[in-house]
Amino acid sequence: MNTEPYRRLRILHVEDNIGDVRLIAEALRETGRDHEIAVAFDGVEALDYLYRRGRYVDAWRPELILLDLNLPKKGGLEVLAEINADKDLRQIPVVVLTSSSAPQDISRAYALNANSYITKPADLNELFNTVGELEIYWANGAKPPPRPGV
Repeated sequence: MNTEPYRRLRILHVEDNIGDVRLIAEALRETGRDHEIAVAFDGVEALDYLYRRGRYVDAWRPELILLDLNLPKKGGLEVLAEINADKDLRQIPVVVLTSSSAPQDISRAYALNANSYITKPADLNELFNTVGELEIYWANGAKPPPRPGV
């Protein structure tokens, strides 16, 4: 039994559907822990956030990225490829959380070193359960890599 306390996570949620953004945020709130969540609504914005460009110059480094694949401007797999190509960014765990269950998307995401691939359940209760389990794992069970400079 793990007796360590839950960690408050800094999560970057990359999702273009505002309804899904709200649902995932609500599901995370339902866990009873106050995680810090930033949202990027397209792939370009996500990379600007991660590289601290433009309006994100003071952005904090996420400890977990929830990444949709179907994004405007730059798709999720392209974002994942750029994260994977950067020696600092590839240390951040990435969970693909998307509506796609296409085998080629799953294979490509894992080839680009996604830490997990979850197809969003259509059922609201299943979605909340899935997000709750994901949160328990990343906030309590998983050990993140040390932050740069630590």
